[in-house]
Amino acid sequence: MTTSVKGPASYFPSIEQKYGRPVAEWLELIRSAPLTKHMELVGWLKAEHGLGHGHANALVKHALTEA
Repeated sequence: MTTSVKGPASYFPSIEQKYGRPVAEWLELIRSAPLTKHMELVGWLKAEHGLGHGHANALVKHALTEA
């Protein structure tokens, strides 16, 4: 039986394909950013790195809940 990935991680394959960077690299970038609030980080990823809102939100949610 195959388990489907749910939550923010379900976006990871499309993020890697669309933006050409592994998720681990995005998560490290988020963790090293001087910002700490969820929506500040989402806005930063959108403005500075060209991510769409859903992709940025998924990465930030995962990074902040993992930390």
